[in-house]
Amino acid sequence: MFASLNQKKRNIMTKITVAKGDGIGPEIMDATLEIILAAGAKIEIEEIQVGEKVYLAGNTAGIAPEAWDIIRRNKIFLKAPITTPQGGGYKSLNVTTRKFLGLYSNVRPCMSLHPFIKTKHPTMDIVIIRENEEDLYAGIEHQQTDEVVQCLKLISRPGCEKIVRYAFEYAKQQNRKKVTCFTKDNIMKQTDGLFHQVFDEIAKEYPEIENEHWIIDIGAAKMADTPEAFDVIVMPNLYGDVLSDVAAQITGSVGLAGSANIGEECSMFEAIHGSAPRRAGQNLANPSGLLQGAVMMLNHIGQTDVAEKVQNAWLKTLEEGTHTYDIFKEGTSKQKVGTKEFAKAVIANLGKKPTILKAVSFANSKSLNLPKYKRKAAAKKELVGVDVFVHWAGSDSNELAAKIKAIEKNNIKLSMITNRGIKVWPDGFKETFCTDHWRCRFKPTDGAEINKSHIIDLLKSALDQNIDAIKTENLYAFDGKAAFSLGQGQ
Repeated sequence: MFASLNQKKRNIMTKITVAKGDGIGPEIMDATLEIILAAGAKIEIEEIQVGEKVYLAGNTAGIAPEAWDIIRRNKIFLKAPITTPQGGGYKSLNVTTRKFLGLYSNVRPCMSLHPFIKTKHPTMDIVIIRENEEDLYAGIEHQQTDEVVQCLKLISRPGCEKIVRYAFEYAKQQNRKKVTCFTKDNIMKQTDGLFHQVFDEIAKEYPEIENEHWIIDIGAAKMADTPEAFDVIVMPNLYGDVLSDVAAQITGSVGLAGSANIGEECSMFEAIHGSAPRRAGQNLANPSGLLQGAVMMLNHIGQTDVAEKVQNAWLKTLEEGTHTYDIFKEGTSKQKVGTKEFAKAVIANLGKKPTILKAVSFANSKSLNLPKYKRKAAAKKELVGVDVFVHWAGSDSNELAAKIKAIEKNNIKLSMITNRGIKVWPDGFKETFCTDHWRCRFKPTDGAEINKSHIIDLLKSALDQNIDAIKTENLYAFDGKAAFSLGQGQ
């Protein structure tokens, strides 16, 4: 599906890193490896341990430094689901791995397998491509006051350009006809606005591929109701995380979906479901999600012939009604089997093709053209104001304004106060509920300029007046265009 390595390399043995994970992970990994090796996969396996045991041994990252070395050396990582212990400050290893290794693109094909897997959407066939490194998943959070915490949403031009270009290149490689962008840029005009802007810029380079943009809320509703209206969907991290699970579920089962995480140097392949510890060790788990990840891995390393053989054998097995408990349905399924028996059934079908489900062919897959990001010329950056955030337990914005105006300096004047983004001064409404977290915007007047020394003077004055300034955000214009949000209602 990716074929990012030269097809001539398909006969070369490729060393991959394997982690069997937690819960049902070891069972489904054993089944997956048994299938792809039986199909002729030319891989050499180097196993590492990650997940719950590593966490509980005192490593809050869930992975040892030497395991990182192995992953980085081999470049290709096939990972079973892991368990992240609750509490204790443990960080998700999935998120950490994606960001440490620069795995900027998350690819999740979501295709219905009607009539063998129950779904309300029998013709659904979409691919969700999710930005994988930034957005709210930067995980930068702070408690600001007694009542307010914040999470920083970081969107970068390089991040947008890489993921949007990947989506169009993927569509081009797979002969898909349309790429759709989902954002919420009617509200988040700076962050989601940048993602939408970059999408429009790059779309012009692919005139043969239809492009469109939807606001995320109505787009999500449309996808859940009429998924056949979409083909490839690209979106920022949080939206992609949520909607890729929704898309997988409405095909019939999250348990059947695989995921690829692609970077410029390394790549990771996995199932999208969790470790399901309640099903561990019972020979019940469905290995299909991880197997789908392995098929994407085989395509990625150029072993497209093996990937095609495995995928068609898997489709044939489902078509025959050989199903694990999670997808077994009386009247449709023919035989309920365990993890090991399902793997043996797929192996028995190697070399066969489905007759009702659409057989796949990866023979003509070409490498994606993914140039490295080139930084644009710097814009003219001008400081035009500052937002000073204040912790204050009062409720009368006019009273706060009087206190804040006392710290004005050097023709740098208070122009606005907001609370949770809504303008409360000047001309606020008494009906507006306010917390103890206030944004006080200062801007120069009468043609005056502002510099960082002025901001320091403001903060010193706030300190002298016992005003609890908890943070600042500088306000900039780039090439003369304001690059900050107005207050709601301003």
